[in-house]
Amino acid sequence: MIISFDIGGSAIKGGIARSETDITPLGRHPTPVDDFAAFIATLRAIIAETGEQPTRLSFSIAGVVDPDTQRLTCANIPCIHGRNLAADLEAEFGLPVLIANDADCFAMAEAGLGAGRGHRIVLGAILGTGVGGGVVANGRLINEAGGFAGEWGHGSIVALRAGNPPVEIPHFQCGCGQKGCVDTIGGARGVERLHKTLHDLDFSSQEIIEQWLKGEEKATRTMDVYVDLVASPLALTINITGATIVPVAGGLSNVEPLLAELDKAVRQRILRKFDRPIVVRSECRVEPGLIGAALLGLRAEADLTA
Repeated sequence: MIISFDIGGSAIKGGIARSETDITPLGRHPTPVDDFAAFIATLRAIIAETGEQPTRLSFSIAGVVDPDTQRLTCANIPCIHGRNLAADLEAEFGLPVLIANDADCFAMAEAGLGAGRGHRIVLGAILGTGVGGGVVANGRLINEAGGFAGEWGHGSIVALRAGNPPVEIPHFQCGCGQKGCVDTIGGARGVERLHKTLHDLDFSSQEIIEQWLKGEEKATRTMDVYVDLVASPLALTINITGATIVPVAGGLSNVEPLLAELDKAVRQRILRKFDRPIVVRSECRVEPGLIGAALLGLRAEADLTA
C-alpha cells in the first residue's frame, strides 16, 4: 500500500493506493504554507487516518523539481520552496518518497486510467487559468527526475497575427519573464485579454464563451482568434512528441464546442492525419493529481520487484 498526496496552495489531499484499480481518496486538510513543522504534522495526520504503514509516499505538487539538484520551486507554498523535499520527507518518515509536478500527474492519470488508455504517447494539456501540460510515453512520465518537459505554455511562440481575416495581436508579458507565451492567451485569463484587446470590453471568460455559444459577433471573433493562436503551438507540440491523444483539463475543457473547434484546427496543422478527435476532454475529472501520483508510486514499487 502506498499513500499519494495532492499538495495545493489551499489544501492537502491524500489517498490510499493498493493497485491501479484500487485508489481511495482520504481526507482534505488546509495547507500550512509558511510552517514546515505544521506541514509535516498534516502529512502525519493523513497517514494516521489509514491505520496502516505504507511502503511509499507519492506526491503531486504545484511546483517543479530541478532534475539536477532535486530542489523544489513552489512559490505558493513558501515552507517547501527551495527544499530538496523528497530527501527531507524521507528523513522525516523513513519511507521512499516520489515527487512530481501536478500537470505531470494529470498526464499520468489520463495515460493510465483516462482518455489516454491504449495510447503509447499521451500529451496531457491544461487550459485553466493558464496553460500547462505533461507527456507520458510507454506508460512512463518522460521527466520522472523533474524538469519542465511538456510545458507547452511557455516560450515566445504565439503568432502576431491571427484570425480570419487576420488581426494583429501583441506579445503579452508572461509571468515566467518572457513575452508571447501561449500561457498569456491560452487560458481563461487569456480569453479575457484577447477580448479586451480586440474589442476594448471587460468580460469574464465565462461571459465571453456564453456569448460565443449564442453566436454574438464580438465573442465569435475573439474565440476565432483564440483557436487560431492556440492551435498552432499545440500542433507543433504534438508533432514534436508524437502524441496520438491530447486529454485536456482545466476550466476551458468543460466547453466541449471549444474543444471541438480546437481539435479541428489542430488536426489541420499536424503532420500525421487522424480521422478521429485527438484533442479531447479528460476523463479523470475527480482528483487527477492523486490518481497520477498513485500511479507513479505504484510504478516505482513495481520497478523494485521487477
